[in-house]
Amino acid sequence: TQELWVKDSWKTGDGCVAYNIHVNGVLHCRVRYSELLGLHEQIKKEYGSNVVPSFPPKKIFTLTPAEVEQRREQLEKYMQAVRQDPVLGASELFNSFLRKAQQETQQIPTEEVQLEVYLSNGQKVKVNILTSDQTEDVLEAVALKLGLPDELVGYFSLFLVREGSDGSFVRKLQEFELPYVSVTSLQNPDYHVVLRKSYWDSAYDSDVMENRVGLNLLYAQTVSDIERGWILVNKEQHRQLKSLQEKGSKKEFIRLAQTLKYFGYIKFDPCITDFPEKGCHVIVSAGNNELNFHVKLPNDQMKEGSFKVTRMRCWRVTSSVPMANGTASSCGPGRCEVKLELAFEYLMSKDRLQWVTITSPQAIMMSICLQSMVDELMVKKSGGSIKKMLKKRHNGAIHRSDSQQAVKSPPLLDSPDPSREQVVKLSSKLTSVTLRGISTSSSSNDISGNDFHGNYAFEGIGDDDL
Repeated sequence: TQELWVKDSWKTGDGCVAYNIHVNGVLHCRVRYSELLGLHEQIKKEYGSNVVPSFPPKKIFTLTPAEVEQRREQLEKYMQAVRQDPVLGASELFNSFLRKAQQETQQIPTEEVQLEVYLSNGQKVKVNILTSDQTEDVLEAVALKLGLPDELVGYFSLFLVREGSDGSFVRKLQEFELPYVSVTSLQNPDYHVVLRKSYWDSAYDSDVMENRVGLNLLYAQTVSDIERGWILVNKEQHRQLKSLQEKGSKKEFIRLAQTLKYFGYIKFDPCITDFPEKGCHVIVSAGNNELNFHVKLPNDQMKEGSFKVTRMRCWRVTSSVPMANGTASSCGPGRCEVKLELAFEYLMSKDRLQWVTITSPQAIMMSICLQSMVDELMVKKSGGSIKKMLKKRHNGAIHRSDSQQAVKSPPLLDSPDPSREQVVKLSSKLTSVTLRGISTSSSSNDISGNDFHGNYAFEGIGDDDL
């Protein structure tokens, strides 16, 4: 997923050019070209030059401002291509480089600290960790403190959440970052690290509920989602839930909640969409293998609709920084106001594909949700084990060793073409399992393929289904 952007460049004291790498609009680290070149050489050595995307060439003379900008764009494409490769993006080489750079940039020395991790009910778990501990280490420390067994750790993830009336999800913490550094470098008490479940299919709740700690975590999350209005409840259902709560029947409470509208969905902040027409205000929720839209039309009429992930042919996240006088205008220390968009191509009817765009600061989080829904669907369709998948999942990329689940690389996707015909031919029955719909471009100039997530859960849909 395109979390990484090389947003801008600046001159260091010794006259070298360094680049600011942002994650979701917030500064992650500053790196020099020479450091990235060193990383590239290491990756090439370990994985072979045929696997690694092309790297911007060295220049003998001092770069002009235009060349600096061109190199920035090339480095951004390079970082995203490596990140999106299932092998390279999950490699310790790549992730440890980004973690080390993050720690050095934020100037936080390695020492033992206490990190507060929040549960859904507002309860805090204090864990003793090192500032240099990665996301997986912190997750395991939290599980150990809570007494959550090893086999259930993969069912949960750490999220960065901005506390408000309904707790806004900023992003899932990735394996290339250090949670302590990520949350403290924001220097804002509204941001917390929160533990929540990280799967979509409520059938897997049964696995978690078999364990007392798992049951308590799931119960706390369900109560919280009902209280904040994420799960819709009518008066009668509310009365039944209250009665189960008073009896202390947590499993029955969760089972009843599973039947309610929007159970297991993540709700995003209000944003803008171009569907059904430009400039509509929308509240997007992700869950049940779909994106749900609550749209306010220009005539103030409210409409609700859903976009199934199986009917999205591909999607992409794009970013832009507002420019003023040729420079990024709203970049303060450590953060840039980046405009993010998620666009997906949707099979509206048997022979009609249409692009739908959401403009939201949480576009990356939405994309990660789509990717993890597809991953889960594909594993289920291929008869794979969810337990193995969750254990091996690293930020939405799954690394399978089982030979019967062979992973085929999807083809490069072409650019959006409104006049495209024969849509049904594009659709792919579930004959192969794929994890990331991105192939690395063969040439450094041809970058269109890197912008798209092709979706192999996209199914051929007959007239009867529409």
